Amino acid sequence: MPILILIATILLPPLGVALKHGLGTQFLISLVLTLIFYIPGLIYSLYVNYA
Repeated sequence: MPILILIATILLPPLGVALKHGLGTQFLISLVLTLIFYIPGLIYSLYVNYA
């Protein structure tokens, strides 16, 4: 399961956050950052999931 979350986080950052934390504030922040530009959303999602 952790590998699936990592792959989902790299491909679609909000999906990785949703799989690990559900549809809450962290998901919405990740979604907005990813829609603005992919890299900030990816960095935030990796930080939320693995820090």
